[in-house]
Amino acid sequence: MQERSSTPQTHSSATTDPAPQTRSSLHRGLTLRHIRFIALGSAIGTGLFLGSADAIQFAGPSVLLAYVIGGAAVFMVMRAMGEMAMVHPVPGSFSDYATQYLGRWAGFVTGWSFAFEMALVAVADVTAFSLYMRFWFPGSPSWVWIVAVVAIIMGINLTKVKVYGEVEFWLTIVKVGAIIAMIVGGIALMIFGISLHDQVQPSVTNLWEQGGFFPHGFTGFLACFTVVMFAFGGVETIGITAGEAENPGKSIPGAINTVPVRILLFYVLAMGVIMSLYPWSSIGNEGSPFVQIFSGLGIPAAAHILNVVVLTAAVSAINSDIYGAGRMLFGLAQRGLAPRSFTRVSPGGTPRMTVAAMGLVLVVGVLVNIFFENAFLYVATLVTFATVLVWVMILVTHLAMRRQRRREDTGPSPFPTPLWPVASWAALAFMVFVIVLLGFFEDTRMSLIIGAVWLVLLAVLYPLTRRSRQRAESAQG
Repeated sequence: MQERSSTPQTHSSATTDPAPQTRSSLHRGLTLRHIRFIALGSAIGTGLFLGSADAIQFAGPSVLLAYVIGGAAVFMVMRAMGEMAMVHPVPGSFSDYATQYLGRWAGFVTGWSFAFEMALVAVADVTAFSLYMRFWFPGSPSWVWIVAVVAIIMGINLTKVKVYGEVEFWLTIVKVGAIIAMIVGGIALMIFGISLHDQVQPSVTNLWEQGGFFPHGFTGFLACFTVVMFAFGGVETIGITAGEAENPGKSIPGAINTVPVRILLFYVLAMGVIMSLYPWSSIGNEGSPFVQIFSGLGIPAAAHILNVVVLTAAVSAINSDIYGAGRMLFGLAQRGLAPRSFTRVSPGGTPRMTVAAMGLVLVVGVLVNIFFENAFLYVATLVTFATVLVWVMILVTHLAMRRQRRREDTGPSPFPTPLWPVASWAALAFMVFVIVLLGFFEDTRMSLIIGAVWLVLLAVLYPLTRRSRQRAESAQG
């Protein structure tokens, strides 16, 4: 039996005015514009620009269907989280909800798994940033760029949250602009019949004429889900912004409801254009397809333009990772599930200790990545497992919340999930299926093993939080 939270339900409803801000609370400084662009940019990272070729090689054109199916499941996760955020717009978001509806152990696992996932992804992106900079400065030491980007990100995250929102707004504009330019340019190449490959003419028929829509059969189609779902990792960060949104009742639903459009435009349409211009089997063999398309449009500085874009994507990803992990640790600390020092807030309303801790993790993690690269690659496989685990916990928590609200007859939800309860159970079954799928392929099997070790580690550490949990309960009671 899990230990359930005995904390009274004192969270503010999304339909009421925000609670007064104190010296130990976060400040509400994210506007509707900020949150919409945070949501827009959260699923657009270096994986789309440089890593999408892996998913295409697994499944061929059928990867488009995988993005639609996976995106639909992720949308249900977002709607579940959005409904909970409308009822309880608090720091820590889905970890707080898991604590309240499933017990403190569930909140502990959910919160720390998300924070660790964000830390690993941030380390990978910092390392990528240093590699991208060496494109312009070959032979330069990696540590110079690592120190520079960590200092910049720390500076952004230690100021007011509005600064973070504004930076994300402009970084997302760069990423989105590049994708839209690629899509429009690719469509123009097809309309004018400009071929970028010796073997095929630009046409949508390339989606089924190069070995069929399922060139690697159903097995290849299933295999690509492990890459596709990883690409969506980070979209749940939008739920964490509820605690700092000026008007969460309006901004959170608006941002979440744009998820299907983002998936169709930035993944399905972009990948469809690329595979219409090139044989799917050759994508990634000659560098990034984005560079090839820009070059085909007669842009000689295509490689330099893409490097600016991927640098922007890396900085944006690191920025969001630090923000998400820091706010999650702040929420955990408030419930006694993380060190008490993590509740310290700067005059500008920033949880400075969590941000500083994440900065230290970045530096240590990158050093490990540089000097023990093989070991880090094994640890990094945990990211996929942790991402899907967090989504599973969000869905299970949401089901528990709906059951409790029904028992207490609290009335209709301010932001109900669609097709309840069939779609929610289907999304949960799909996420469990993805976790099981990780064990069927050699490249991802290690993530399950490391994931099991991670859960054992959390089980060992959880009892150590007993005294801090008791203090938090006393303070809130």
